[in-house]
Amino acid sequence: MKTLPNFPLQSGWKIPTENECKKIWSIYKMPEHIQRHSLLVGNLAKEIIKLGKNKLSLINEHLAYASGLLHDIGKHYTIKHGGAHSQLGASIVLSHFFNPALAQAVLHHVYWPYEVNIKKHFLPLLIIYSDKRAKHDKLVSIEERFEDLFIRYGTSQQKIELIKKSKIQALAIEQQLSALLEVNLSAYPFNCWRMV
Repeated sequence: MKTLPNFPLQSGWKIPTENECKKIWSIYKMPEHIQRHSLLVGNLAKEIIKLGKNKLSLINEHLAYASGLLHDIGKHYTIKHGGAHSQLGASIVLSHFFNPALAQAVLHHVYWPYEVNIKKHFLPLLIIYSDKRAKHDKLVSIEERFEDLFIRYGTSQQKIELIKKSKIQALAIEQQLSALLEVNLSAYPFNCWRMV
């Protein structure tokens, strides 16, 4: 397993506001359905941070929210022209906000290639988890989300194997997050009616 050295946050890195994120959505022509999905991912990430507020010092909830809002910023272009939306998205957010932590969360929201260690790599793993609980603009279980991913993207044996690996990783993240926060996240009644 690859290991990644600690990636400390710097206080001078720009954290975009919700309005700044929505301006980037407009610049890159993010479709409305992806906007709704991104709002759900951002709100879920923020809610998870709030769950841990009294227990430990995690990460800035505004950074988590912005990461969720921007995680699919490259999707519109890559749907039309091909490519990896997470890689394009990371370069977009880095060029606009020069925040490596934000870019890292966007880059790795599909799959984390390093050890799953929620304490060391909280932000990117939080965004992976939040994305894997959001089926379009609806909060669902990891099982339901991956049923949809297998149907939509499981078009070859290679893609099916990648989706399986991603599912195993998402479940491991959920387990570590639940243990860290002392909350069973798979059963937690998030207020999803007000998340989008």
